[in-house]
Amino acid sequence: MRVTLDGEILFDEQGIEFEIGSISRECVERSVPGVNGVLSIDLGRRARGVKQKGVLRAASLAEMEEKTESISAFMDGKTHELENIGGRTMADLRLDSFKITRKEASGTGLCWAYEIVYTQLRV
Repeated sequence: MRVTLDGEILFDEQGIEFEIGSISRECVERSVPGVNGVLSIDLGRRARGVKQKGVLRAASLAEMEEKTESISAFMDGKTHELENIGGRTMADLRLDSFKITRKEASGTGLCWAYEIVYTQLRV
């Protein structure tokens, strides 16, 4: 199963984990003179958070920098589509942060753990 962001294969398949937050609701509460309690107005569904964790592998530092720059380019404030999360697609995702959490050298090159935080704007 390939995980793609806007159709681009940016991530290595092995060890990708997703943590999908719950949908939240927004409301406005006001007190009204002469009424016991509060008036609550439901404003509907709001954004939810999505975290992606995984490992990037590359044969050289130049190749790894190219991979990380390609991912960082999606932090543009626009919405994107993440495909094949357990056989499903998540649309309207804004990439909020991308960070490398661990850097290691392996027998075949570099192995860097990462974490990406998205906000799904429309659910």
